[in-house]
Amino acid sequence: MKMNRFNVRGYMLVIQEGCLLLSDEVLQGDYATKFPGGGLEYGEGLIECILREAQEELGQEVEILNHFYTTDFCQPSVFRPEDQMISVYYTAKLKSEQTFHTSEKPFDFVRFEEREEAFRWKKINDLLPSEMTFPIDQVVVRMLRETHLK
Repeated sequence: MKMNRFNVRGYMLVIQEGCLLLSDEVLQGDYATKFPGGGLEYGEGLIECILREAQEELGQEVEILNHFYTTDFCQPSVFRPEDQMISVYYTAKLKSEQTFHTSEKPFDFVRFEEREEAFRWKKINDLLPSEMTFPIDQVVVRMLRETHLK
């Protein structure tokens, strides 16, 4: 398979009191669990991407703390196999008290329509890589658990 282009994504690992913020979404008719964030737009940097995505998805600002991980293996896109994914993860924290809705129940959607998002907190120690939909997120969960369990 020939890779034609790179798909660069920026994600935030929002950690609060030992819990990690997860985003449950409806993507192309399937349910997906991922980290908040999304695609880099032409002309913006990764930090700008994550700050924009925080506003779009969470409706509030985050503070970027540290770079956590950048994909270090070839991962074709699930949705466009000719694209190679490059995902960059930063730890972040909410700049103010949480204003967006979260649920304890996975996929707690209102309308169950395309691109709908529902957020939830999950203890890092209880989160399994297999709970994440995308392979790169699974790698990140393993890394988070290793650093958090030390």
